[in-house]
Amino acid sequence: MLWIVYNLLFPIVFLCMLPKFISRMLKRGGYGSHFEQRVGHFGHNTKAQLRERRRVWVHAVSVGEIFIALRFMKAYREAHPEACFALSTTSSTGHAIGRKEIDPRDVLFYFPVDLPVIIKKVLRIINPLQIVLVEGEFWPNLIRLADDQGIPVSLINGRMSKKSYKGYRLLKPLTADVLRRIDPICVQSRLDAERMIGIGAPKQNVHVMGTVKFDVAERDLAGEKVAQDTMRKLGVDDGCTVLLGGSTWPGEEAVLCELYKKCKPANPNLFLVIVPRHVERAADVVQALEGQGLSFVRRSLLESYQSPERPDVLFVDTTGELRNFYSVADIIFVGKSLTENGGQNPIEPAMYGKAVVVGPNMENFPSVMEEFLKSGAIKQVDGVETLNSTVDTLLLDPTARERLGRRAAQVVSENRGVIESTVGLLGGE
Repeated sequence: MLWIVYNLLFPIVFLCMLPKFISRMLKRGGYGSHFEQRVGHFGHNTKAQLRERRRVWVHAVSVGEIFIALRFMKAYREAHPEACFALSTTSSTGHAIGRKEIDPRDVLFYFPVDLPVIIKKVLRIINPLQIVLVEGEFWPNLIRLADDQGIPVSLINGRMSKKSYKGYRLLKPLTADVLRRIDPICVQSRLDAERMIGIGAPKQNVHVMGTVKFDVAERDLAGEKVAQDTMRKLGVDDGCTVLLGGSTWPGEEAVLCELYKKCKPANPNLFLVIVPRHVERAADVVQALEGQGLSFVRRSLLESYQSPERPDVLFVDTTGELRNFYSVADIIFVGKSLTENGGQNPIEPAMYGKAVVVGPNMENFPSVMEEFLKSGAIKQVDGVETLNSTVDTLLLDPTARERLGRRAAQVVSENRGVIESTVGLLGGE
């Protein structure tokens, strides 16, 4: 009965949300290509490749999860060299990363709509050895139909926010039936485990592993060299102090610009780098920079930049370069934590041994923040005023920010190894 209700309600909910999805697709772009895969239709070449051998199907919704999926696939293949993968994603940005990074032996496609007729068709085509879900992608029909066919389903790097937990508890009869079909359920923290069990996961299936995100943080030496060359071209040398806002959301760029202007008189060699979370917000970021009266250069227009004067700001309006610019920064503010809720990943800037500052809203990274905070390896502020005072203090005390950065790098180093343990728990083909 539960499944009948779900399959009656899901199309209605999907249709109600479709205008929002279409708006996002048009705004962000990239969805038109291979859109037919969302209804289970694959081109001849893709279908032939999927059918040529059985694969491990890994599903990751967007950019952060895609990097975890790719790292998992790499570790799994090291343990099982003959393994091949079918990697699905939901977002166009995740698809773009997957297309760039995926091994030629593997197949990338868009995740299909979770309706029985579509999921059955896709399962027939892929016939996966097992299905691996990343973080929290509980698609009931996919899980039920795979389990009914004897296809193992597992979850890696699982997490559950307080908000999601409250919602799932209202649907516990359904979530319990879904979660009993997933084994193992690998979660990031004890709290995540308690929440999974609280909505019906069998206790014996839930394993606290830590977060895979520490393993995903890897350096790109070639990309770092490009970032260094970019800064030199702008006149930003070793004598400058670089403040970087990474993965910023609306409102945070203006805050950083105000902070820059307040700190600049006492720090004449201060330079600001802004990297928004979504590059399609470029016009809004430009408007914020112009409204603050700051001189700036867009990363995408750097080749044509000619000026003897160092600008105030580098606006990185390209994708895939944030990690590399972390390497040339001195103080890093991690976005979606001040004016928005959830937070963005603080691990990559910490990996570089940088002084990392976040706002009060880091709900998406509870276990990660716990590790950093208990080691005194990150600064968490409660608002704009404390952000200003914290950054000002770090600017005036290089020793303090270097000490903070060393602790951060140590936390990252000490928490690696989860991905290999997870692969060992999942077993082989």
